[in-house]
Amino acid sequence: METADVSTINIFIAEDHEITRVGLRLTLENVPGFCVIGEAADGKVTVKKVAELKPHVVLMDIGMPHMDGIDATTRIKQEVPGTRIIMLTSRDNDRDIFAALSAGADGYCLKEASGSQLILAIRAVADGVAWLAPGVASRVLRSCATATPTPGTDSGGAKASTLVSPLSQREQEVLKLVVDGLSNQEIADKLVLSVETVKTHMRHIMEKLAVSDRTQAAVKAMREGLI
Repeated sequence: METADVSTINIFIAEDHEITRVGLRLTLENVPGFCVIGEAADGKVTVKKVAELKPHVVLMDIGMPHMDGIDATTRIKQEVPGTRIIMLTSRDNDRDIFAALSAGADGYCLKEASGSQLILAIRAVADGVAWLAPGVASRVLRSCATATPTPGTDSGGAKASTLVSPLSQREQEVLKLVVDGLSNQEIADKLVLSVETVKTHMRHIMEKLAVSDRTQAAVKAMREGLI
C-alpha cells in the first residue's frame, strides 16, 4: 500500500480505554487530511477490521485484551504489509519499545505527547518515514550502539573477520538520514538527488537487509553497525 501520494490519510484507532479512544477520534477528525475510518478495543478485532478496511495508519495501544498490540502488529504486517503502524502507548520501557519495532511498528509515540506531535508522527509514517518519540529515539540509538560489536572482534572480544557492510557508501548515507528522521524529499534535497533515486536506494537497502520497511532497516543497520 503506497501512501505518500494520497490526499487523505485514513486512520484506524486500536485502544481499549474508551475515553482515550473517543478523545483521539475527536482530535484527529478535526485535522485537515485525516479521516478516522474505524476503531477497536481489542487486538483480535483490530486485526480483523484492519484487514477489511485497509487504513493507511493504525494507532495501536500495546495493552489490549484478547491480543496485545505487539502481536496484533505482527499479524497486520503479515496480512496487510503496507499498513503503517504507530504504537501509541504509555509504556516507556526498552522491552516494549524493541518488541514493537521488531514486530514491524513504524513509529513509537508516548501518550503524553502533544496533539501536534501525534499529527507529525501520523504524517511521517504515512509518508514512509520512521517516527520515534525523542526520548525513545535516543534510547534506541544508545542501545544499538552498546549492542554493536567493535569491527574485528566477536562478542567475547576475540579477533574476528572484518565487518563488511552489504550497503554501498551512498546507501549508507541515505540510511543514516532515515535514522535522523528525514523524509524522502529532505534526503533528496540534502544529497542533491531526485526523490525517485532516493526511493530506489531505499528499495535496494531493504532488499539487502531483508526487511520490509524503513524502520526495520534503520534498527537493523544500527544493531549491526552498518551505519
